[in-house]
Amino acid sequence: MHNLGLLFDVDGPIASPITRTINIRSIVTDLVAMTAAGVPIAFITGRSGDFIRNQVVAPLCDAGLSEALEEHGARMFGVFEKGGAWAAITGDGMGEVTVDETVAFGDDAVDGIRILVRERFADTMFFDETKRAMISVEQRTDVDPETYAEAQGRFEDAAFELLTGLGIGLRYGERVAPDARGEVPFRIDPTIISTDIESVLLDKDRGAQRAFDYFAARGPLPRRWRSIGDSRSDYKMADFVHDAGYEVAHVDVRPADGILERPYEVITIGDAIHDTAGAEFLAHWRNELGLAT
Repeated sequence: MHNLGLLFDVDGPIASPITRTINIRSIVTDLVAMTAAGVPIAFITGRSGDFIRNQVVAPLCDAGLSEALEEHGARMFGVFEKGGAWAAITGDGMGEVTVDETVAFGDDAVDGIRILVRERFADTMFFDETKRAMISVEQRTDVDPETYAEAQGRFEDAAFELLTGLGIGLRYGERVAPDARGEVPFRIDPTIISTDIESVLLDKDRGAQRAFDYFAARGPLPRRWRSIGDSRSDYKMADFVHDAGYEVAHVDVRPADGILERPYEVITIGDAIHDTAGAEFLAHWRNELGLAT
């Protein structure tokens, strides 16, 4: 086993934030090659299990992932909705998704946001029907970023008013509305292509812990890890690994948002960003590990 483990965000370093699909073929083949070499790989994302099954695992299986997992005893795992759901990825593909119901919304909140999007914001965004623990609303691919950003702010204001009107404790930026018990169990978390409304317990460090627990139950853990992401919250994957006592560096594929100061190394890939940077990162490690191309 190579002394390396990888924790990947999906949107940005693997899937294009524009098309929401894997556009660079080498990303697929390099992930399969590294899996076959025994590198444990986890996808830790705000995306749903359905998205990862269809847009990530399916093309990996088409490129030979199933054989790599079956023949080499490799380990791959998916953590979705920032730790609210998860599934093993084996030679049979992605398994059944487990959902943490303790962090999920009730039907009234889900239905309320779905109707809000349909009636007032359908020209710029859509309600993600695949989410099972959080609520997500995403930019339509035919809408330019500037138009979406303007609508996103209005949507988030409206969502805050709707959910707090239902008595849900919610944080949105500097606005805090506790519930009847004085608690604030949920937050509104914007990204460049979506808005997630989620439990405050969900984040990438929780996802990293789930991945480590899964990997550790199936073999020794590497001492050296890399986490890869395009948002500031993705650093929390490396935070968990560092706090757990392992060597880690974080690869930031969108450093223009600001590189965070951390007690571990933060890496950028020259001028490359998003999936171009992700592809270069994987090519570097495939070469570093001496894996055939």
